[in-house]
Formats: sequence, structure tokens, C-alpha cells
Amino acid sequence: MEYMFETGFLGTRAPLFMDFVTVIVALLPFLVGGSIYLAKQKSFKFHQITQVIILITSVIVVGYFEYGVRIGGGFAEYVKATSVSYPVALAILIVHILIALVTLYLWIETIIKARKYRIVEAPSSEYDHKKAGKRVAMGIVATSVTGLIVYIILFVL
Repeated sequence: MEYMFETGFLGTRAPLFMDFVTVIVALLPFLVGGSIYLAKQKSFKFHQITQVIILITSVIVVGYFEYGVRIGGGFAEYVKATSVSYPVALAILIVHILIALVTLYLWIETIIKARKYRIVEAPSSEYDHKKAGKRVAMGIVATSVTGLIVYIILFVL
């Protein structure tokens, strides 16, 4: 797994694994947007399939990221090379993690409820899938943006 720590491809001081994860995080809102477009086109089955695939892929990528961070010395090791103070960097990281965890929970809940209520037939008073989906989409965008901010703090500044 030493390849993970070779120089990344984005031209920063980040290792390869971090650049890979960052590109995925940056693309995530667009992938989810494409899946939402499928729902708007009434292609509900493909919307459902793509949401599950994107969610599972995201969890795998986060696992890969966590593995790399842990064997790379953890956050404290990466923050040493930045000009941003440790408390500021840590606060931004904590905000990112909280947004990501809440979004993950809401995303899983939305998928489970969509299956439970078979949203095509369910009255909106029982479960408003569109509203839940919008919350998840906003959370994914916020997770992506804060993840990019953490990357910039750790590997650009």
C-alpha cells in the first residue's frame, strides 16, 4: 500500500490517496445531481440504483481515506505542514465530519424510507421524499465543499 503515499496528481503536497479521494468528493454532488435528474425524468428505478451505488461507493472511498489517514500519521501529522493553526484546522475538520455524518444518516434514512413507502404511490403526507432528497443533496454539497476546504487547508496553504 506504499503507492498511496506517492506524490499526488493535483500538484499539491497531498499524497496520491488524498488526491484520489478529493476528486471523488468534488464529483459527488455532480453524481448525485445526475441521479436526481433520473428521478425528474421519471426513471425511478435507475434513480434508486444510482443512489445506492453512489452511497456504497462513497462509504468505500471514505474507508480508503480513513485507512490512508491512519497509517499516514493521522490529522495531527498532516496539519504540521500547513500555515493554518491547529485549532482552526481542527474546528473546520470537526464541522466537516459533523456535516458528513448527519448527511450519511439522512441519506441512508431517505433510501430506506423510499423503499418502505414506495414513494411513487405514497401520499406526500406520509413521507415527502423530495424534501428528504433535497436535504440530503444540500448535505452532500456541504460535505463536498467542507472536504475541499480541509484539503486546501492541509495541502495548499
